[in-house]
Amino acid sequence: MIHGSDKSFAAGAEISEVSALSGVGALDFSRSAQLFFERLSRSSKPIVAAIQGYCLGGALDLALACHYRIATPEAMLGQPGATLGLITGWGGTQRLPRLIGQARALEMLLRGESMSAPQALTLRLVTKSCPPAHFCPAHSRRPGNWPDVTTRKRNPKCVLDARPGMD
Repeated sequence: MIHGSDKSFAAGAEISEVSALSGVGALDFSRSAQLFFERLSRSSKPIVAAIQGYCLGGALDLALACHYRIATPEAMLGQPGATLGLITGWGGTQRLPRLIGQARALEMLLRGESMSAPQALTLRLVTKSCPPAHFCPAHSRRPGNWPDVTTRKRNPKCVLDARPGMD
């Protein structure tokens, strides 16, 4: 399970750093994240993005590389790059249309718009929307209601604990 804080799932690229990159530097920066996200998406173990708060830009690219995306009802997901004159370079332009369709993905990418978790659930951008305590109830006693991903053992009470078709 990959998670952030209650305010944001993850941060995307630092805009001031990206704008200062040369052409070759930008390509290397983009490729390194693409390779990591590709490895993540091909993992034989289920990877769950547990989204609270904002999940924008590169953070959404990270969530898209996960097998499942669970979000709190208050979460906001989007690709605001167009409003900054940028486009995501970490695989989101490829993964997003596969999940929500080309027309809706283009609209989201070109308008730089964000959506709520309930909207994202309707489009199947997220797999489930529920309060964070329901992400993995057995771990709800931990501060912030999140499991410790470094020591977590398989728990059948978690919302999503295995990929479909896995033994």
